Order: sequence, then C-alpha cells, then structure tokens
Amino acid sequence: MLIEYLPFWIADYMAAWLFLVMTLALMIGFPVTLTMMGVSFLFGLVGLSPSFFDLMPLRMWGIMSNTMLMAVPLFIFMGFALEKSGLAKELLETMEELFRNVRGGLAISVVVVGALLGASTGIVGATVVTMGLMSLPTMLEHNYSKSFAAGTVAASGTLGQIIPPSIVLLLLGPVMEVPIGDMFIGAVIPGLILVVLYSVFIWGSSFFGTGHVPAANPERVEFDRDFILRLCKALLPSLFLILAVLGTIFAGIATPTESGAMGAVGAVILTALKGKLNRKLLHDVARGTIKMTSMVFIIIMGATCFALVFRGFGGDDLLREFIDSMHLQGWQLVTMVMIFIFILGFFLDFIEITYIQIPIIAPIVVDYGYDPLWFGIMFAMNLQTSFMTPPFGPSLFYLKSVCPPEVKTTDLYKGIIPFVVIQIIVLLILAMWPSLVTWLPRIVYGS
Repeated sequence: MLIEYLPFWIADYMAAWLFLVMTLALMIGFPVTLTMMGVSFLFGLVGLSPSFFDLMPLRMWGIMSNTMLMAVPLFIFMGFALEKSGLAKELLETMEELFRNVRGGLAISVVVVGALLGASTGIVGATVVTMGLMSLPTMLEHNYSKSFAAGTVAASGTLGQIIPPSIVLLLLGPVMEVPIGDMFIGAVIPGLILVVLYSVFIWGSSFFGTGHVPAANPERVEFDRDFILRLCKALLPSLFLILAVLGTIFAGIATPTESGAMGAVGAVILTALKGKLNRKLLHDVARGTIKMTSMVFIIIMGATCFALVFRGFGGDDLLREFIDSMHLQGWQLVTMVMIFIFILGFFLDFIEITYIQIPIIAPIVVDYGYDPLWFGIMFAMNLQTSFMTPPFGPSLFYLKSVCPPEVKTTDLYKGIIPFVVIQIIVLLILAMWPSLVTWLPRIVYGS
C-alpha cells in the first residue's frame, strides 16, 4: 500500500486528512456526492486494502433497505402537492384578517402561517419561496420596513426545519438511533416556543416607534358568521393534514412511513377538493419529488462511503482521543460541538452534516451522559439558526430569489438578525431545561 511510503504525520492521521480534504472540497463548491465518494475512494486506495471496499455493497444495502427512509419521498410529495394547491395563499389571507385587530397582526399572521405550513409540508425551501411570493409584497404595502418584512418572512418560512414533520428530523432519527416519532414529539415544544417568541417580538416592536412595524391597522375586523366560516374553510385542511400525519404518529396508530403515505394521499385529496388536481399538477409534483428524493439518497450513499473509509482509518478512536486529551467538561464539549455545527451550517447542506459529522460526534456526546433525543433536537435547532444566519444562510438566498426589486440583500441581512438572536436564546433555554424536549415524549409513551 502507498501509505507505507508516506511520512508519519500523514500516515498516522489519515482520518483527519480525509475529513479536512473533503470539507475543503465541499466548501470550494465541488459536487457533494462525487466529492465524498471520490475523496473516500482515493484515500481508501492509498491507505487501505482494495478488499476493504467489499464491505461497501452491504453498507449501501443496509441504508437503502431502511424502511424509515421510505417516509422521505412521501413527505416530499405531500409538501409539493400542498405548495401547488393554493392552500397557503388562502391560509395567509384568512390569518391576516384574524390578527388584523392586533398590533403587528400581519407579521404575526405570517409567523403562524409559517408554522402551519411547516407542520403540513416540512420542506423549508418551498415554504420560504411560497411565503415570499405571497406575503412580502403585502407587508410592504402595509408599511412594514423592507428589512423587518424580509426578516419575518425568512424566519417564518424556516420554521419547517424544526416543526414536525421536518425532513431534518426524519433523516436525523435513524442516524441518532432515536425513533422518528420521538424526534417529532420532542420538537413540538421547542417549535411552539419559537413561534411564541417571534410573535411577542413582533408585537413588542410595534410599541417602540422604530418605523419597522406599523402601530395599528385602521381596518378593524368583525368576527361575524361569514368570517368564522372562511376561517374554518382555510384552517381545517391544514389541521386535517396535521392530524392525519402527526396525530397518528403521536397516538401510536401509524409509523412515520405509514403517516407519510396518509399525508401524501391527504394532500392529493385536499388539492382535488380545491379543484386544482389535474395531470399537469401531478406531473410537476411527481417530478419535483423524484428530483429531491434522488438528491437526498445519493448524498446518503456518498456519506456512507465516507463513513466506511473514515472508520477504516480509525477516525472514531482518533477523535475520541483528541477530545479526551482536552479534558473537557460535558457542557464544554456540547458548546464546542454546537459552535462547530453552527459554522458548518453556513457552508454545507443539512443532509451532508447529518450523515457525515453527526455519526462521528453524537456517540461521544451520548457517552458523556447526554440524552440522544435532546442532542438531536439541539442539533436541528442549531442547523435552523445557521440556515438563516448571514452571510451564507440558504433561507436568505431562497427569499432573495423572489423578493421585489426594491428589497436588497442588506435588507435581508439586517432584518433576520433579531430572529437569529431569538433562535440562540431558545437554544440556551433548551440547554438549561432539557426536559422541554424530553417531557412530552415521556408523557405520550408513558416512559
């Protein structure tokens, strides 16, 4: 093997060099899957026996035969179907009327709709774009500042990253060896805390005369019979879908895969009831589902290749020895990991981080006595924060692609900062009170 001819400071730390070279290549912009597979095979051929790769088909088969991952295309299909159905637009218009009598009511309605769409679809990119197209021009017409309106929309659309049935949680469960149902239930309270703090911040901003939020809406809404009927018509489809998906999981009636199938069928039924179901829509939804699902699974395969070679070089033991040599306390380790994940979230997609970094880091954190469910939710919340943090937050780029011309990138950066601060506050709250994550699953399952 060529490794015999390399200097010791390379040969003895091949796992570290593998991780470093792959991370730098991804940050430069090389294709994700090709980079992970190519770098891993190159290092494997240099430092390992060619027969070592005989294990690869078994590892790939183990991943692809995981029945939990069958839920991924189902939830993606559900999200695309709802995006095309027009449900989001009707929901936003009705929520705006519901909160019109509240100071900052339009912005609060955007937060509520973002949470409901997150609980109905779980696809962040689609939610941010949909919310940007519908709500950003409306907020600007109602005299919200450009920065505040853009920040509210970006933060609200990103709620789907933590609110179940989030694709992040769906992929993270098997990696953390935590049941997906537990991940979904554990994320409910943190997600609600975010929605409440966002709304309180918006409401409070209307009292300080900063010019970002209009003080009051002169158009008052009377909650008469017609409004109640319109509210029910807009809300019930989303609530029906949330109940069909999350309710069946929480009640133990269906597995996440089965509930994903129910959600996909439910989304088609709702689309048909709205009169939007046709061949073109189904073609667009199926095409989008195939593209996104293929992207997810090919990244998973690339990450599996990397993980096999990394462990072949003893990377797990090397990392553990490095951490042990630092003599960290548990909270110091968690803080260091959270900062590391936060920075990686600027450059790498959540799928890459979930399948590359987390399998390496999570066992060490769990060995320090931390609950894997709590760490999984902290990880998802942390990724959500980096997902919308300037200058690289993907949510900001999703939104910028559909912004009116007068909304500049600097407006997005300024507007999102308060919401990033709120996210960090919630992370600290969850760090101080882990029971906010673990309490509800224990109540539901009686453990």
